[in-house]
Amino acid sequence: MTDLAPHKAPHKAPHKASTDAADQARVIPLRPGPAPSGPQDPPAATPREPLWRHLVGDVLRKERQAQERTLKDVADAARISMPYLSEVERGRKEASSEVLAAAAGALGLGLGDLLARTHAELVRVTSRRSAVPTRALRGNSVRNTSAHDGLCLAA
Repeated sequence: MTDLAPHKAPHKAPHKASTDAADQARVIPLRPGPAPSGPQDPPAATPREPLWRHLVGDVLRKERQAQERTLKDVADAARISMPYLSEVERGRKEASSEVLAAAAGALGLGLGDLLARTHAELVRVTSRRSAVPTRALRGNSVRNTSAHDGLCLAA
């Protein structure tokens, strides 16, 4: 008869390293660990620049509401869908220049008018949060001589 039991390797004693540190896994943190405890000033939060699509949407919505017009009315006049115009007004969609021109036209504005109002809103929002007052910037030797006061758009 043959033995069907599995063969076992002879028992070996586990290898003992000279120090216990060799048995420890080396951990490399991927993110910084918790900050050391103690009194520290919290880091100053830098204000985020507003997104252009949010500003454009706000300007479109304010103008539509000032004219006491419904979203459906303006969307129909602009020949764009009402849900899409709603998304644009809420800053959820980055509308093309054609869509912006159509929405502005439906409100009786030109595309330049819409962009100028949006630029004015950008200046208002960012100057309110700016640490350097606008008047202080005007005293600098470098001046913007553009008729658009710093407005630059690229297609």
